[in-house]
Amino acid sequence: MAKQSKKPADLNRLAAAIVGDAIDEAPPKQETAEMRAGRVGGRKGGKSRAARMTAEQRSEAARRAANARWASHRRGGLSDK
Repeated sequence: MAKQSKKPADLNRLAAAIVGDAIDEAPPKQETAEMRAGRVGGRKGGKSRAARMTAEQRSEAARRAANARWASHRRGGLSDK
């Protein structure tokens, strides 16, 4: 028995498959309820966390964040040249 071709019989679908393979485009993922809930929690989480922290704790958190952002520059990860 002959193998079936993986090519779609419809020329439009074949063209779309070829273009999709060429640009390595994945179909968009459907957003799940967990994804939506995580985004909502993430948006309000930073504000509520900052409200519970003292000024000294916020300053220390900001200092650590700035050090983390600049770490790649110190290692030579990004260059202005």
